Amino acid sequence: MPSGWARWNECSANLQPADSDFGGMARRQRLKVYFDGGCRPNPGRIEVAVVARGVTRFFDDLGCGTSSDAEWLALRLALEVAQSLDEPDFDLIGDSLEVIRQASGASRPGSDAATGHLARYEECAANGRPRRVKWTARGQNLAGIALARRNASH
Repeated sequence: MPSGWARWNECSANLQPADSDFGGMARRQRLKVYFDGGCRPNPGRIEVAVVARGVTRFFDDLGCGTSSDAEWLALRLALEVAQSLDEPDFDLIGDSLEVIRQASGASRPGSDAATGHLARYEECAANGRPRRVKWTARGQNLAGIALARRNASH
């Protein structure tokens, strides 16, 4: 009788999926693109961070506006980054619930400015739409973390 470890190895060997289980192809993970926008003061100078495939991109010199303007701009820049990576299956992830809800169609824009931002986003999305636009908590938003760290070091 084999030892416990040997029995586990014998059993686990039988649990491995065959290549044919996935059509002979490895499963690809969906591209996740994190975005965050901010301005200092509010309203003030807009800055944006986008994180995709472990690479952080910072965008500065984006003019002045409100924090809402900054989040909308971050969403559009994240969309452009995702499209430039030529990945057809991607999610855009940010921490602005208001922008996420409006961009995903869950709520209507509450101002003329938001209506304009949504129209510009939709125009850009015609070149490749994300599978979903998803909310995440600020502490889990890789772009927000990167932006906060960069600002703390300046």
